[in-house]
Amino acid sequence: MQKGNIGVTTENIFPVIKKFLYSDHEIFLRELVSNAVDATQKLKTLSKQGDFKGEEGDLTIHIKLDKEKGTLTISDRGIGMNAEEIDKYINQIAFSGVNDFMEKYKENANGIIGHFGLGFYSAFMVSKKVEIITKSYRENEKAVKWSCDGSPEYTIEETEKADRGSDVVLYIDDDCKDFLEEQRIQTLLNKYCKFLPVPIAFGKKTEWKDGKQVETAENNVINDTEPLWTKAPSTLKDEDYKNFYRTLYPMQDEPLFWIHLNVDYPFNLTGILYFPKVKSNIELQPNKIQLYSNQVFVTDQVEGIVPQFLTLLHGVIDSPDIPLNVSRSYLQSDANVKKISTYITKKVADRLQSIFKEDRKNYEEKWDDLKIFINYGMLSQEDFYDRAKDFALFKDVDGKYFTFDEYRTLIKDNQTDKDGQLIYLYATDKDEQYTYIESAKNKGYSVLLFDGQLDVATVSMFEQKFEKSRFSRVDGDIIDRIIVKEETKESKLDKNDRDNLSQVFKSQLPKINQAEFNVEVQALGESAMPLIITQSEYMRRMKEMSKYQAGMGFYGSMPDMFTLVLNSDHKLIQNVLDNCSKTTADALKPIESEIKGQEARLAALHQSQQKKKPEEITQEEKQDVENTQKAIDEQKQKKADIIANAAKDNKIVHQLIDLALLQNGMLKGAGLDKFLKRSIDLIR
Repeated sequence: MQKGNIGVTTENIFPVIKKFLYSDHEIFLRELVSNAVDATQKLKTLSKQGDFKGEEGDLTIHIKLDKEKGTLTISDRGIGMNAEEIDKYINQIAFSGVNDFMEKYKENANGIIGHFGLGFYSAFMVSKKVEIITKSYRENEKAVKWSCDGSPEYTIEETEKADRGSDVVLYIDDDCKDFLEEQRIQTLLNKYCKFLPVPIAFGKKTEWKDGKQVETAENNVINDTEPLWTKAPSTLKDEDYKNFYRTLYPMQDEPLFWIHLNVDYPFNLTGILYFPKVKSNIELQPNKIQLYSNQVFVTDQVEGIVPQFLTLLHGVIDSPDIPLNVSRSYLQSDANVKKISTYITKKVADRLQSIFKEDRKNYEEKWDDLKIFINYGMLSQEDFYDRAKDFALFKDVDGKYFTFDEYRTLIKDNQTDKDGQLIYLYATDKDEQYTYIESAKNKGYSVLLFDGQLDVATVSMFEQKFEKSRFSRVDGDIIDRIIVKEETKESKLDKNDRDNLSQVFKSQLPKINQAEFNVEVQALGESAMPLIITQSEYMRRMKEMSKYQAGMGFYGSMPDMFTLVLNSDHKLIQNVLDNCSKTTADALKPIESEIKGQEARLAALHQSQQKKKPEEITQEEKQDVENTQKAIDEQKQKKADIIANAAKDNKIVHQLIDLALLQNGMLKGAGLDKFLKRSIDLIR
């Protein structure tokens, strides 16, 4: 029997491993099974080269649980080891001091394993004792047993073993008993070992017999040794890709498209990326792409390898150029990883371009599902916009699709305003904005439909990219004020009538939480609506952007600003004004006369004070201006009160306001109930 100390520079290796690897302690199974796979593949290589003359036989790796003994065993029939190799590969661990070790890798368990080649020693994260029973593939070699209890001390002795290969026996620690549960091990094998290139068996298959599940003689192989991404695309059919997708994501709908990655220079990369069909925001989640290294699962945190916008895709990437024990800092700095990211972006763009060209009809049918990925890409990555602009689409409210260039050609003659700006009209809800859409259509204008999750966020980007262009939601203003062809037609009403008319409606507007209204009078023509509500494009866009961009939260807290536009050409509005004038004329006459007199006096005071320097104006003169202004405000308030009192019982005013609110989805609760009752009264 040989005794010795494992070759480390400190005796604290195992406590350090346990402490700093604990958060990732499940990776021990990946490491040990991967070692078994490596040993098996090395035997295959030796056999092909003629250095191993024996029979390969069954190379299945077996995972066994023994709850009574408290052991988990990983067994292979690979090359095995002799005593000298055990000493070389297991006992000789060297690194430059435990302090550097702890400082550099305290937050990165994978980094410890990968940098120091400590894959095997991850076994001690979950074990109080580990044994290796191994026999070399070479003839006449004796089997040896290595044992260690988690201290730097080990034993190595000859033992009996009938077959080549290694059995790694883990005596599971008391605080890790969950690794003795069959379901737990099954889950880990499914996560880390599902596509390893050597068969992995975990127990035996079972069947239902005599009212219970019983074991059969057949091995329960848990992995597919030849996953789809390892095969040549020319040998595969659409159904193969769909079946593989169902294997990866059993509960998902059929994917939209897929891209088979296969490159061997200047780096090695294979994989399959799927565009999933997204039904809701809940399904829109990153980290559904699985990263493998030589078919060994590494992570599903692929930021840095896959461009950010493509993390929404599903699928598999496999690259031996990405270390098995990869760290985030490595991904951010490695040149090969950056090349891989660029390649994936180009491959995705090329694939989408080819689908668009080869089968545009099918592409258009899937556009509503596809656009979220493309919009996200254009928003987040400048070079992707340059690629995507040729196959990204606009969809109008009639369900027709256009490329950016096609749509510009369609609208440029009719939707260019008097200043040479090309106006892109859009709606976000065809039903809610129906009236506004129809108003635009009646002018011969086209309206785009931006009802996707990121559609509105792309508006500012398009305005930056498109020359002399502006986007406006179709309900952002009166259509003639969105696309101004000529100078705005002024209302025939004088200022006093416009002010009185505005006050009639302003005084009767209901109080709506987080909403403020401004009232304007505009000559819109006799056939136009009597009253319409619009919302500022700028403010609405700022509020929408505040949902996505940090630092813009103050816009989100601001009230919504609406404009109530009264059409002075419409008969109903004229009738309201006439009625107001008749019922308030006598009461308003002296007030309006007083206001005119006070305003004339105020103007005279301002004129006289303009001739003086600020320091020459006396306190008495300042007070005179202030008192005059106060008198004007008081009279205006009296006027407003008289108009409000006259308007409060005017059913037409209330009906017009409620109709406009109803059209914009703003009439609810008690207000809606009053409107319904009033509507019945008006039609009796």
